[in-house]
Amino acid sequence: MSSPALRRACAALAAVTSLTLAAAACGGTTKDSAKKDDSAASSNAEADPGAATKKGLDVAFLPKQVNNPYFTVADKGGEKAVKSLGSTYKETGPNSATDTSGQVSYVNTLTQQQVDAMAVSAQDPGALCTALKQAMKNGIKVVTYDSDTRPECRNAFVSQSSAEALGRSQVQLLGEQLGYKGDIAILSAAQTATNQNIWIGFMKDELKKPKYKDMRLVKVAYGNDDAQQSFQQTQGLLQEHPRLAGIVSPTTVGLKAAAQYLSGSKYRGKVALTGLGTPNDMRKYVKNGTVEGFELWDPAKLGALAAHTAVALSSGQITGKAGETFEAGDLGTFTVGKEGVIDLGKPTVFTGENIDDYHF
Repeated sequence: MSSPALRRACAALAAVTSLTLAAAACGGTTKDSAKKDDSAASSNAEADPGAATKKGLDVAFLPKQVNNPYFTVADKGGEKAVKSLGSTYKETGPNSATDTSGQVSYVNTLTQQQVDAMAVSAQDPGALCTALKQAMKNGIKVVTYDSDTRPECRNAFVSQSSAEALGRSQVQLLGEQLGYKGDIAILSAAQTATNQNIWIGFMKDELKKPKYKDMRLVKVAYGNDDAQQSFQQTQGLLQEHPRLAGIVSPTTVGLKAAAQYLSGSKYRGKVALTGLGTPNDMRKYVKNGTVEGFELWDPAKLGALAAHTAVALSSGQITGKAGETFEAGDLGTFTVGKEGVIDLGKPTVFTGENIDDYHF
């Protein structure tokens, strides 16, 4: 869920790289080197859950793309949380969701600005690693959210939900809508999509439970996250399986395309459809009766949790080790999992009753 902007980002990267190399070549104690020394000294420090929450921190959010509706909502949630904790918030980032080099330059710029913490949604896990490691060496706490990098390149990752929760909950939602009876199909993205296949694995495992004994998975189709292909795959599923009772699509493109097909066909209201989608894409299909309910995480809560995590790290309340716990305001208490992963929790289910409360 990134040109003139790219040229500016590359120019910024070149300038920042020069500054970084120059600083490394000079001796003496600067604020940067002091931060680096402090980071090295505290790398094995233990968390102090009772430590006071630091005020006046500089916390930066770096989404995949600024002005993207999804990230606007997520980062507004982060901004609200940062300010409520008595710290300063700012957002920066590329205008394109595929501008990886630009995102690297923004990480380097934030490092030079000596922010206390940054929350980053990684466009490319590998490409950002070197820049993020440099930020951590300078004493900056690095949190990834929505999209992760490698574990050694950040202090913690705030995940939308666990893969298991996302896989199982979609089947649970469809089962409720069908009364746990009927043939079903899955409309996925690419056949090689790692996250999709992990979710589908948990879907199949969920279907093994006794309460699903009257539900049968007849096919997994692939629309390659292309709207037209997904539309055609939906049509093909219904032609091949005329008794199909429900479809689950764990991809926002696939879910919207399937809803478009069903909405204009004789199957509207007869074939249940659920999966992962955004309220803005699915609103009209919920309101016209094509879709009863679907799910996704709440990006505002995701941003807020990223903010609380960044401040907790900066305050020494957590270090990112598995088993540590911390308070995240109204969101509740969270525990750091394996490899520094912090799960937001179960996804939000959107229905006709609450969909107008969300705009992304």
